[in-house]
Order: sequence, then C-alpha cells, then structure tokens
Amino acid sequence: MPDKPASHAGAYASDGGSYAPLIGFLRRYGRGDFQRDLIAGLIVAAISVPQAVAYAFLAGLPPQAGLYACLAPMVLYAILGSSRHLVVGPVAVAALMVAAAIGIHAPNYQDNHLGVATVICFEAGLFLLLLRVTQMGGLVHLLSHPVVTGFINAAAILIIVSQLSALTGIPKEAGGVPVAAVWSILTQASAVNVATLVLGVASLALLWLARRYGDRLAGRFWAPLANSQTVARAAPLVVLLLASLVAALFALDAEFGVAMAGHVPGGLPELRLPPLEPLMWIEVMPSSAMIAAVAFVESYTIGTSLAAREHTRLDNSQELLALGAANLAAGFTGATPVAGSFSRSSVNYQSGARTPVSSLVCATVILLVLLFLTPLFAALPQAVLAAVVILFVVGLIDLKSIVRHWKFYREDGVTELITLATVLAFGVETGLIAGVLLSIAFFVRRSSRPHIALVGRVGESQSFRAVRRHDVETHDHIAVLRIDENIYFANAYNIETKLHQVIRRRPATDHVVLVCSAVNIIDVSGIEMLVRLNDNLNERGIKLHLSVVKGRVLARLKDSPLLEKLTGHVYFTTNEAMNKLAESGS
Repeated sequence: MPDKPASHAGAYASDGGSYAPLIGFLRRYGRGDFQRDLIAGLIVAAISVPQAVAYAFLAGLPPQAGLYACLAPMVLYAILGSSRHLVVGPVAVAALMVAAAIGIHAPNYQDNHLGVATVICFEAGLFLLLLRVTQMGGLVHLLSHPVVTGFINAAAILIIVSQLSALTGIPKEAGGVPVAAVWSILTQASAVNVATLVLGVASLALLWLARRYGDRLAGRFWAPLANSQTVARAAPLVVLLLASLVAALFALDAEFGVAMAGHVPGGLPELRLPPLEPLMWIEVMPSSAMIAAVAFVESYTIGTSLAAREHTRLDNSQELLALGAANLAAGFTGATPVAGSFSRSSVNYQSGARTPVSSLVCATVILLVLLFLTPLFAALPQAVLAAVVILFVVGLIDLKSIVRHWKFYREDGVTELITLATVLAFGVETGLIAGVLLSIAFFVRRSSRPHIALVGRVGESQSFRAVRRHDVETHDHIAVLRIDENIYFANAYNIETKLHQVIRRRPATDHVVLVCSAVNIIDVSGIEMLVRLNDNLNERGIKLHLSVVKGRVLARLKDSPLLEKLTGHVYFTTNEAMNKLAESGS
C-alpha cells in the first residue's frame, strides 16, 4: 500500500496536547511526507543561509551567530512547536532591535557585542517561559495590529538606512535619526568607495531583477519554472557565492578597500553561559522583554495565518514554551535571538512541507555549511550582505496601511502613524512603548464613553433595537436602555450621567430597564453607581429593573448590596420585562 500523508485534521495543528508535538506529527508519517519535507527543507536552507548571515551582520554580530540560530533553536522549535510550517531563526526586526540594544549597552562592557546578545537571548527566553507558566501570554497582545504595523514599517526604514554605510563604503556615524543618517551619507559623498558602491548596487539590481523577472525568463527554457519562484528564492545565495568568488579573484579588499565579512569559524558552536554581570542583566532587561514580545507576536501571527490554510490552529501556550526554549538555546550557543520568519515559513509552506521535519532538514544543511563551507564567507563583501538585507526588508514596508486604517477606524490610523514616527525619531523601544500606551489610552477613552441606546420592540417580535435606527414600539412610562459596555471605574460616572439625561427627557417614565446583554464585568465602582442610581430614581418614584444579566455577572451581584436595594426586578429577557411592565401600566 502507498504511504498515507500525515493528517491535517484536528483542532490544533499539533495533533495532540503533548509537550513534544513533533511526536504527534510523526504518528502517521509516511515516505511521501518525508519526500515533501526533504524538498521543502532544502529550499528553505538555500534561503536561510544568506538571511542568517545578513541578519547577524545587521545585528552587529559575527556571521556565525546567524547560522548558529538555525541549529539548536530551529531543532527545539521543530520538536516543541505546535505549527507544522513555522520556521524560526534570525529575523530582520529582531536583528534591528538587538543592534539598537548593543549600540546602547555594549560600550559599557568593553564592546562585548556577543555578550549583550547572549543575555538578550536568555532574558527573552525566560520572559516567554514565565508568560507560559503564569498563563499570561495575552499580555503580548497589547501590541495591537496598528502598533505592530507601524513598528514594522519604521523598522524596515531604519534597517534600509542602516545599510547605506555598508552599501557605499562611507563610514557610519553613531546614533542619530534616519534623516540625519541619510544627510550624513549625502554630505560625505566624496568619501564613497566606488568599488563598494558598484558591487552593492550591482548586487541589489541582480537580486531585484531575479525576483521580478527571473522565473519568467527561466520559464522560457523550462516551463515548470515559470511560476515556481525558484530563481527568486535561489538568487540571494547565488549572488553571495558569485560576489565571494569575484572578491577572492580580484582581491577587492586589498586592492580596492572593500570591507569583507571576515573569518567565520567552522564546526559546531561552543556551549557557553551568558556574562554573569548583574548590572548588564538589569540594563538589558527592557530590551529583552520588548524583543520577546515582538518575536512572539510576529511568530504567532505568521503561524496562525499558515495554520488557518490547513483549517487548524496553534496552541498559544505551546508556542510560548517552544519560542522560549528556542531563545534559551540561542543564548547557550552564541546565536542571535530567534522568531518565526515570514519569508522562510511561507516558502516552507509553498514548497509542500508536511511537518516540522522540514526544519530538521534545514538545520542539517546549515550544519553541513558550518562544517565544510565557512571559508567561502571570508571573502564575502559586506556591501552584498547589505544588498541582501535591503531586498528582504523592503517588502515589509506598507505605508498604505495607515490610510486603510485611518478610513476604517481613525484611532487605529493615528496609533500606527504615531508609532512609526516615534520609532523613527526616538528608537524602537520608545516607539513600541508609545504605541502600546496610545492604544491603551484610546481603549480607556473609548470604554469610558460607552454607547447607551434607548431601545424598543421590533413589530410583534421578541427583538429589541435602537430607537434611532429602527421603527420600533416603545411605551412612554418605560425607558428600556441598553448599555453597550462593561460597567467599571473608568465609565461608571459617565454611564450614570447619560442615564439621567435620557430619563429627564422622558418625564412620564415610571420604570427604567437596563439591558445588560453587553455587560461582562461590573466592578465595585459600577456597583456603587447602580446603587446610587437606584436610590435617586426611587426618590423620584421610578423603579429600576435589570434584564439579560449574564450568569457570571449575576453571581457577583448576589454578593453585593444592589439586589437587596433594587426597587424593581431582574428579568431573564427584555421581552419578559416589557410584557410585565406594559401590563402594569395599562
């Protein structure tokens, strides 16, 4: 019988609740599955090598740090992760955040770049594991979509600007906003290294042409390549190899002063502990927490989108465990912090990967590169790495999203724009914090001014809708008011004020029914407000009633003084309340 492919059914993408979901993936693993995973793993490896080296370069770390991030961290995630297709490793946004943290803290510790990066890996991993243990993973979702989008747009711009120095050979000035960095490059145009610039621009042009026209051109010679993206995916690795060959043949470093990536030690990474300097751990902690949050949000978003195509979903808690363990492994092996990669994960899925075995194949290829091919990186021009980085991140820029969000919900557009501007002006951490605080401020502002609708019956049905929007039946002596928000300290006063305003406009009112279908929480401030409202209405001869109170809320109300003092009743439905109160007033 032919081998059956691994099943894609099940609530979770991991086929079970084990702490090692890979075991579940392998229970129905067949020869056909391995063939697909093998091909996908080889393709992902061809993309991972140039990206890993380039992102390590972006983070201010030696090239091998990026390659090491594709070994133990990738293997651990493949074993522990709940996604079939997510590929973890070095990513551009995390690399930029690491570079920023290194730029701030490394000078205080003898320029120990790798030491700072190792501490970040450990702290990020511990932070994610802490969220898993305390079941507080929801905290990372304070990074709302507009905040993340604005941050990624700004980060992509910062990354491109940061690569201009390597692309032109002009010395890079420390610090400064992007505009100042670009201005510095322009004012030092006479210091450009022509050979570096030509090599960098040529590499960028080749990469762009390969991505735009490569497969179309290859399809003329072999039809299956026409829409396969094979040329576009292989182009970065091919360009890196060609550039290394040209640099070695013409001695570009010695003859023309072209900066090279330098020596990359071969073999397996050495296991190491992070620097045991308490002050460094304390100073780096905010950066580590931010990197961990961004890594999880980015990874979970990518993994969820891929799982949705297979009609499965990820296990939030398992993802925290897997990413936390992967980052701890990165710290032990001298690697960069890791997260889910959008480009590599998408390629993994599109290449037909069935299980995380494809990541194990990719890690094996990276290991072979470290064992046998590292001498090739010694003659790798930094300008070409810069071109690869620019190519990979330019696709992340989506400034049109600001317009879309502004049209759909203006506060989200403002949040995204402020996040982008703050990141560009003051740095990644400040920008993220500003975006999160602004999102929270808008949420509090919105919930503190809740919508309260006067509702009536639709025809002879049991449905009730807002008077302003529908033709409904009402009674002069009954005011049925629906509160479309939780009742808590931030909005209790405003709710009370609005209720009194509505009642004053209805002088014949004898009964007020508060429809609580949208109320999930009533805190102490809310209870005190409702008790006060009940007393004030009672003094005016008006009875207060509640309807559609959820069981959890009603259980809390039984422990409060409200139900004892309530002048009216608690009705199961608004229809029941309307029928009984209408009869009493007829």
